[in-house]
Amino acid sequence: MITAIASLATLGLVLGLLLGLAARYLKVETDPVVAEIEALLPGSQCGQCGQAGCGQAAAALAAGELPVTFCPPGGRSLAETLASLLGLEVDLSGVEDTQPMLARVKEATCIGCTRCFKVCPTDAIIGAPKQIHAVLQDACTGCGNCVEICPTECLQMFPIEVTLGTWRWPKPRLAA
Repeated sequence: MITAIASLATLGLVLGLLLGLAARYLKVETDPVVAEIEALLPGSQCGQCGQAGCGQAAAALAAGELPVTFCPPGGRSLAETLASLLGLEVDLSGVEDTQPMLARVKEATCIGCTRCFKVCPTDAIIGAPKQIHAVLQDACTGCGNCVEICPTECLQMFPIEVTLGTWRWPKPRLAA
């Protein structure tokens, strides 16, 4: 019994040591600017910017392939923050600062075609074929992919309702 415990403890110690050495010597170096940009992005992986996710968008922005106004969910404030981080001058007159939106299903016109939840990046739409679908409000990022593909236009974007749980104190605006 003691031999089994000692051998398992020794095996755990040796494998832990090997994993520690591998983590130190085989780690992948990343650009710290890309990590900072990715930390600022919403992280919803919605694809509205044309990239597969926020990590790829951060790498493209750091490489200069995307403008700082690439993220619609981030809006004007994210573009200003990214421009100051990268030291760029940016014209934000064309960037509209929209309020957060969520998708909702009109049950009367939903035919259950399943196209909407196939394109949802966060699996916020639930339902089955030929059944009425529903949107999980806590999981919806407001990307609008489902609205574009819906053949019956039963999915629409609505602003987030202000309740005691969702109300936030508005940020003060800078004096011009």
